[in-house]
Amino acid sequence: MGVTILGIESSCDDTSAALLRDEYLLSNVISGQEVHRNYGGVVPELASRAHQQHIIPVVDQAFREAGVSREDVDGVAFTQGPGLLGSLMVGTSFAKSFALSQGIPLIGVNHLQAHILAHFIRDTEAEEDESPRFPFLCLLVSGGHTQLTVVRSHLDMEIIGETIDDAAGEAFDKSGKIMDLPYPAGPIIDKHARMGNPHAFEFTRPKIEGLDYSFSGLKTAFLYFLRDQVKQDRDFIENHFNDLCASLQHTIIDILMDKFIRAAKQTNVREIGIAGGVSANSGLKQAVHQAAGRYGWRVHIPRFEYTMDNAAMIAMTGYYKYLRGEFTGIDAVPQARFKY
Repeated sequence: MGVTILGIESSCDDTSAALLRDEYLLSNVISGQEVHRNYGGVVPELASRAHQQHIIPVVDQAFREAGVSREDVDGVAFTQGPGLLGSLMVGTSFAKSFALSQGIPLIGVNHLQAHILAHFIRDTEAEEDESPRFPFLCLLVSGGHTQLTVVRSHLDMEIIGETIDDAAGEAFDKSGKIMDLPYPAGPIIDKHARMGNPHAFEFTRPKIEGLDYSFSGLKTAFLYFLRDQVKQDRDFIENHFNDLCASLQHTIIDILMDKFIRAAKQTNVREIGIAGGVSANSGLKQAVHQAAGRYGWRVHIPRFEYTMDNAAMIAMTGYYKYLRGEFTGIDAVPQARFKY
């Protein structure tokens, strides 16, 4: 019959539930929150309230799509952190209640570890297994996190570099907000970057030792650059929008790839993965594939729907933890900052 895991994701503004049997996904339901577009970013209080409204309908739909009953579930995995505390609390409370009602194990999952394990999600038994071979090097890039991780097994990971301030996705979104773009700005910048000149404008690059990242300086430099240009030409952003998007995106990707390539050389790993919402960026994917041609990398990128926040990746991580008997006590609490 296999092991069936219910996954619950509520770390930010997406409420998601998924059912997984062994490594094969049965359902993955996601409910977003459009309200945050009005505020240029996620409002924590509104997010937690929306999770309370969405959690039961989302879980119910996941069960209906999977064609399984509550009695079929062997364990419930939930995002314990990192994330917004109020949002995490909703998912944690639901997972605890479900586990207690069914008498099954509770499995706390690290959201970032789950993004990396999204590489192993398979939809059907007929699907060819193209998951990374161990060890592999993963660049995790999202709205809230940027890190380089050496993955030695499903649950043995070592972070060798991470952002010391803003994440790459945050640099996209906050720079977009400066240009008066709606949230999230990343996909809009990506779209217009394809029509612009990536070398039209130069922006300051951070000088950070080792494999750590920094994007706060770039965001500030972009703000001051536009402020000065708009003083001279009030329509500067509109007149140079595609070039601004292309130059900004080129700079962010260049910063990411510099450390990524350096990490691959230092670890001598050629099995390469990218994960997180920004891994869907067309410019980043192109840069990774170009580097693969130069350095002999074998590249892995999860399907688009598994790059965003989703419960499938939580269930996947929960499955591997279930096999190792790594369960969480009923007294588990959500953690806004949660290391693995």
